[in-house]
Amino acid sequence: MQVLLDLVARHTQGHATGVTSICSAHPIVIEAALRHAQRDDRPLLLFEATCNQVNQDGGYTGMTPAGFVDFVHAIADRVGFDRARLVLGGDHLGPNPWTGLPAEAAMDKAEAMVAAYVAAGFRKIHLDCSMACSGDPEPLPEAEIVRRAVRLCRAAETAHAQAGGEPPVYVIGTEVPVPGGATESIEGLAPTTPEAALATIQAHRDAFAAAGLDGAWPRVIASVVQPGVEFDHHEVIDYRPAAAAPLSRAIERVPGMVFEAHSTDYQTRAALAALVRDHFAILKVGPGLTFALREALWGLDAIEREWIDPPRQARLREVVRERMRAQPDHWQRYYHGQGRALAVDLDYSLSDRMRYYWPDPAIEQARQRLFDNLRADPPPISLIGQYLPHAQRALRGGRAANDPLRLAMAHVDVVLDDYNDACEPHEPH
Repeated sequence: MQVLLDLVARHTQGHATGVTSICSAHPIVIEAALRHAQRDDRPLLLFEATCNQVNQDGGYTGMTPAGFVDFVHAIADRVGFDRARLVLGGDHLGPNPWTGLPAEAAMDKAEAMVAAYVAAGFRKIHLDCSMACSGDPEPLPEAEIVRRAVRLCRAAETAHAQAGGEPPVYVIGTEVPVPGGATESIEGLAPTTPEAALATIQAHRDAFAAAGLDGAWPRVIASVVQPGVEFDHHEVIDYRPAAAAPLSRAIERVPGMVFEAHSTDYQTRAALAALVRDHFAILKVGPGLTFALREALWGLDAIEREWIDPPRQARLREVVRERMRAQPDHWQRYYHGQGRALAVDLDYSLSDRMRYYWPDPAIEQARQRLFDNLRADPPPISLIGQYLPHAQRALRGGRAANDPLRLAMAHVDVVLDDYNDACEPHEPH
């Protein structure tokens, strides 16, 4: 995709530019990002879906790749955002949703998924076959990871030849937790070594050539590495430029490529800017945005408790807690505390397993009722300031209305501002 190729070319020419990759399927987060980009008149907005969120079987969102495209486009049309400025990407595309199957069957499913993504219009494809399937050795040897990635690239190229349009660009590498996040606390984290990063790139380059995919290789724009950033349930490992300096310099030897950094959620604005400056020019963010949305919704819930008569209250927070405990599948593998510790994890964990529960019909009904209550009886700005100070500043500054949706999006905007400042440091916003 030319716009991403141009961005990478600009970065490799010495401009400290990057792009934020928004990995979320929440409609409020997507609308907030669209309005934020519209307000700043940014030419490019990148949304990504993971293999677990969206696949030909529906994923946990219930959406196929074509369905996700329609979903994002419908929100863009409602907001009045030009579809031509949208780029859609597929993250961790590989056999991860089907690792319980033997490798060959899982890879057949992965091939079909990648083809469906490209046919639907996704143009940034992260090839990730690092996960072991049934019967595979663990960890999976890198040579096999590369072989399977080439197989998926061939499926993507075939799908593009059939569908037409701009050819896809590719991201390789996977030195990050599996899709969905780490399952344990993090105790120490080292950046990828320059030798390992360059070896991964060379192995893929050689394999592409051997497979007759020479035409695709110039469209490999990035490799995923670990720059030394991560978060677990309650801690954030901040970026340390000095520790990542050897890795940062290594990519300068590879023409036309940058690094992609995952798990950049919760990094400071200065750290995000340093990441982009140091050639980690594609910044993935997901849970950090839905965490900010949860903060806003909890603030609105607190406002409701003080402002709306009890019989009318939606009690969103109570409903979410009840549904999460009744259906623990999305968090029980991640949260291991008991009592108060578990309650804090369920509400406040930075890994934000709550994001999987927002589509629940009972939760969505309570969220809508909360919004209806606060629209019927708008709270005073003093009460908004008590629980949503970021939103109150946006309201006072004319960047938001006294409407629960706009107040929630204003809170998400604070996170987006940090990423925008890091990726477009010379642009006014």
